[in-house]
Amino acid sequence: MSQVILESDRDQVASIQHPKSNESRLWDIVLGHFNYHMLLVAHDLGLFPLLAQKPQPLEEIAEALNLAHRATQAMLTACGSMELVQVDHGYYRLTQLAQDYLLATSPTYFGGFLTMVAANHQVNSYPSLQKAILTNSSQVYANGKLFQSHEEQAALARAFTLAMHGHSMGAALAWTKLFDLSEHRVLLDIGGGSGAHAIAAVMNSPHLRAIVADLPPMCQVADELIAGHHLQSRIATQPLDMWQDDFPQADVHFYADIYHDWPPEKGEFLTRKSFESLASGGRILLHEMLLNDTKTGPLAAANYNTAMMLWTEGQQYSRSELVGMLEQAGFAAIQVIPNGYWSLITGRKR
Repeated sequence: MSQVILESDRDQVASIQHPKSNESRLWDIVLGHFNYHMLLVAHDLGLFPLLAQKPQPLEEIAEALNLAHRATQAMLTACGSMELVQVDHGYYRLTQLAQDYLLATSPTYFGGFLTMVAANHQVNSYPSLQKAILTNSSQVYANGKLFQSHEEQAALARAFTLAMHGHSMGAALAWTKLFDLSEHRVLLDIGGGSGAHAIAAVMNSPHLRAIVADLPPMCQVADELIAGHHLQSRIATQPLDMWQDDFPQADVHFYADIYHDWPPEKGEFLTRKSFESLASGGRILLHEMLLNDTKTGPLAAANYNTAMMLWTEGQQYSRSELVGMLEQAGFAAIQVIPNGYWSLITGRKR
């Protein structure tokens, strides 16, 4: 009897349909968030400036950070998998990626952004995302109002602006090498925050002047950073409400990570406003992380799109959507220029 059951069981097992794919991708997705959290922990504990002093073995790192051996190894293993540290004969050192972006001495320091994300960790949680999807509403701060909160609370505005500075400088230094601004004289950085993009633009184009236009608390931070680069004679700030106030005179209108904060109708409004404000020959430049036209990726842009659900009322746009906005407003000679995960979308007013 038992033999018959066993044979029956074998027949049943044989009839199970085997998957046509491998589950590895699911493991990447499910486990992927641990790297993100470990990066925040390592940043908060000061691992990267510690290793900037000199390469060190695990035991010295554990002692310096007052951590147990197992915990230190877990953190170093995660950072190694993220290509932030490397080990040679038992000594851990920073990779070039970490040196460029995770040390406060670097002009492209990303730490302010990490600090802001860690301080608002509850916004990026599962319950918060679930609520954002169910209610179609931002979950940032206590009221879900990102920019209203910044206008009303200077400390929040300052922290956010400094975070965006680190978030922006690497891309800013890159795109200003990719696009020729030699025929233009004044760049208006609309919603320019810290002035990162304006700073990079004038440093790369000696003939260029710039105006950073944003809410008053952001302009105060931008003034400090502009002065730190000794660029006060070439970059001015102008407090304004981009929805209500006239734009100052300029022949390039630049928007970095602005359109993705808002729904399409507001992006269309800004595009028309820039077209009407610019003289013939003037140019618009959008700096955004683009989705593909089917909106199925790429992964970084899709994740950024999820972040917009949590932080703003906006979304990431596809290439065709932003090109369409520029065409509809009347811009011509439209180009899309890749810049790593970012792209420049640009058009000229005839």
